[in-house]
Amino acid sequence: MASIDLNSDVGESFGRWTLGDDAAMFRSVSSANVACGFHAGDPSVIRNTSRLAAEAGVVIGAHVGYRDLAGFGRRFLDVSPTELADDVVYQIGALQALAATVGASVRYVKPHGGLYNAIVHHTAQAQAVVDAVKSVDPSLAILGLPGSEVLRLAEAAGLRPVQEAFADRAYNPDGTLVSRSQAGAVLHHTDAVVEHVLRMATESTVRAIDGTVLPLHAESICVHGDSPGAVAMAAAVRTALEKTGIGIKPFA
Repeated sequence: MASIDLNSDVGESFGRWTLGDDAAMFRSVSSANVACGFHAGDPSVIRNTSRLAAEAGVVIGAHVGYRDLAGFGRRFLDVSPTELADDVVYQIGALQALAATVGASVRYVKPHGGLYNAIVHHTAQAQAVVDAVKSVDPSLAILGLPGSEVLRLAEAAGLRPVQEAFADRAYNPDGTLVSRSQAGAVLHHTDAVVEHVLRMATESTVRAIDGTVLPLHAESICVHGDSPGAVAMAAAVRTALEKTGIGIKPFA
């Protein structure tokens, strides 16, 4: 693999509440999943995050989620496909408008949290997301979990599906992410994260939480920006990849 994309969830501050150091993360990643106001972010945060990303040469994507500020978008919501599609269109549009004020554009969509996990298997909601993205801009790629319904349906709709892996998350033997409610779901030690990423990037495999080695072909790897030591972890991941001859380049 000559190059790979590193993405991070950013713009997740809200009002007077600050989460993460987005400016510092932009020194390591190539794509920015900007929260669009439904799980985190507000108009000022969205615009400022877009500005920082553009100044750093980082590609911007819409990090769309359920309308769930209180739960940070990590809870499943049983909303109708029509309502969900409208919510996704609304979020993409908000980011497009605010990014445009700083001379930037939106290049892809990555669902967040509970929605991301739901549309691995929930066909109706996955279709709603795909329909929403296509109705706004068919050139937008959709970032998702390998083997997920949303990527299958995106490809069927003529959209670009992009397979994603996670630097700091543990995997189940079926290739899904271990629930955050379980111990060991999030990797906190930099050495373990770097080993995890290098296996993904150089071997196209991942070691599941039970020790099983699974095939995993990813165009992008997510390094979360809200975990302890996130900035240093992202820098270590980038350095390790570059030392093996793998460049960091946006997929979009």
